[in-house]
Amino acid sequence: MASNSITSAGKPAKPVAKPVEWCLHEGLLPYPEALTTMEARALGIREGGLKDAVWLIEHPPLYTAGTSSNDDDLLDGEKFPVFQTGRGGQHTYHGPGQRVGYVMMDLKNRGSDVRRFVHDLEELMIKTAAHFDVTAERRQGRVGIWVVRNDGSGLEDKIGAIGVRVRRWVSFHGFAFNVNPDLSHFSGIVPCGVAEHGVTSLHALGKNVSMAEVDQVFRNIFMEVFERETIDGEL
Repeated sequence: MASNSITSAGKPAKPVAKPVEWCLHEGLLPYPEALTTMEARALGIREGGLKDAVWLIEHPPLYTAGTSSNDDDLLDGEKFPVFQTGRGGQHTYHGPGQRVGYVMMDLKNRGSDVRRFVHDLEELMIKTAAHFDVTAERRQGRVGIWVVRNDGSGLEDKIGAIGVRVRRWVSFHGFAFNVNPDLSHFSGIVPCGVAEHGVTSLHALGKNVSMAEVDQVFRNIFMEVFERETIDGEL
């Protein structure tokens, strides 16, 4: 065994994970094309040879329905195209100004722990929001990341959503973080089945930052939370 595979305590060293390919798509990507690309990449990771990847994109305005979606939560099915998808969760919106992160990762290299993976995606969004002086939090029984309104109403608004799928321990789909989307576009659905709260964004909270700034913060915090280096890549 090579000397660099033994720790000073005489125990086998923890394997060094390969860098994650960090991929940025310019422009608006149609949802069916995204699904096809994710499926292909996940298969390549699962069969070996391809690195884990994070893909940052924006979609044209559309709604997606997850595996737990309720038809009654689609309030206006004519507003935008609606896509059935295999990810977990309920109805959600994607559109310009929202950063969607698709995370394709072999979870066998992270203890085959799906809950940890989801927790880390939440942490990624929480720490990114905190970088811009926005306090975002988890809520028991409510998927996503939430911001308390400062009007004393006790109501909260969602700034980040999560919906993942894992097939043979390889993840795909991921998260959606509201930078500056048209928040009126959420009116065609009950977002994630939660009617009593709303949605917000960095810009709605007075944080006039660019998507490029948010992307760089995401990348830095991803390396911290997931303890993985990143390299520029393409899908």
